Amino acid sequence: MSFIKSLLNNNPTPQPTNNDDPNRPQPIRITDAEFAEKILQSDKLALVDLWADWCRPCHMIAPTIEKLAAEYDGRVVVAKLNVDENPATPGRYGIMGIPTVLFFKNGEEVDRIVGVQNYPAFVNRIERWLGA
Repeated sequence: MSFIKSLLNNNPTPQPTNNDDPNRPQPIRITDAEFAEKILQSDKLALVDLWADWCRPCHMIAPTIEKLAAEYDGRVVVAKLNVDENPATPGRYGIMGIPTVLFFKNGEEVDRIVGVQNYPAFVNRIERWLGA
């Protein structure tokens, strides 16, 4: 199916990933209840992908988020939070659209990316905050 046709398709499907290794680190799935413990109390830089299953652009960046989880394993917490199942966190941070990726350092939001961005855009943000 062509890219344009897949965008027009009423039944979005996740983009395939090149993740053939079952031991490859994956983003953690978090809930509103776990947010403070896993993200705000983390001693590492954390990024949280706010997404929903029906969101085509969210599926477009999913492979990038998975790649970041593998590349920065042990140095950055990479998490996914489903906004339909966990509405408190998006409300708390004023999320107006998805995908939105929030970056946290020392329990504070330090950056965000809204919409679809390429892998280098995420790496640039991560490297900036790891070095800060």
